[in-house]
Amino acid sequence: MERNSSLWKNLIDEHPVCTIWKQEAEGAIYHLASILFVVGFMGGSGFFGLLYVFSLLGLGFLCSAIWAWVDVCAADIFSWNFILFVICFMRFVHIAYQVRSITFAREFQLLYSSLFQPLGTSLPDFRTIAMSSEVVTLEKEHCYAMQGKTSIDKLSLLVSGRIRVTVDGEFLHYIFPFQFLDSPEWDSLKPTEEGIFQVTLTAETDCRYVSWRRKKLYLLLAQHRYISRLFSVLIGSDIADKLYALNDRVYIGKRCHYDIRLPNFYQMSSPEMSRSALTEHFQNSRRHCDK
Repeated sequence: MERNSSLWKNLIDEHPVCTIWKQEAEGAIYHLASILFVVGFMGGSGFFGLLYVFSLLGLGFLCSAIWAWVDVCAADIFSWNFILFVICFMRFVHIAYQVRSITFAREFQLLYSSLFQPLGTSLPDFRTIAMSSEVVTLEKEHCYAMQGKTSIDKLSLLVSGRIRVTVDGEFLHYIFPFQFLDSPEWDSLKPTEEGIFQVTLTAETDCRYVSWRRKKLYLLLAQHRYISRLFSVLIGSDIADKLYALNDRVYIGKRCHYDIRLPNFYQMSSPEMSRSALTEHFQNSRRHCDK
């Protein structure tokens, strides 16, 4: 106990304090280094955020090293700051090389900037996604899938053009760029199941889409948890958009249309509901809308 108290006394009570402060301010190099440190620590995340941080911190350590060499003449301060400058410089070069080595075709660049980057997907993760896919061209009036004939063996995302969706020759809705072509079919099947399209998808214009083979994509999702969650969110959002597009075509009466979010919609689609009850339900809805 006495030893600890004496150590504390030596460190606090008997340690010399600054009684006379230096009157002259440090040179401009020292203040520039401090400004670079402040601005550098305001950097963000991601590859470009790291480039920002390490570039400014490296310049700050370099200015501190120059200040220690010219003004302070302290070898230890100069050595530490120069070592830290070298570390920051090496990290900057390494990250810059990673960013430069990740290059994509034009379709993937559009896909990343429009859909994946706003969700915070990093370039290495997107490169993993892109490497397991292929870009396909679909000419005007050619079919991506035919009702009752085409098997569900892939998942595709439209990059350019417009796709018309029909069932038994009746128009359902359009598929626009950065929407999945077959998200409902993908979500309706388990990995071990097989199925065929219940709708026809026809290109209204020349289209380009990115496609993932079903088995290969399942393997990718099993290996990468983040990518699996990302596709789950994208597919779920896409299916919701398609349901709302169909909702605009479900009309009851003359002045209003049915909302698919209402619980009765699911009761209508239930096989247990009798035809007479369904007819009565529509008649009540029609009378309500005509008021």
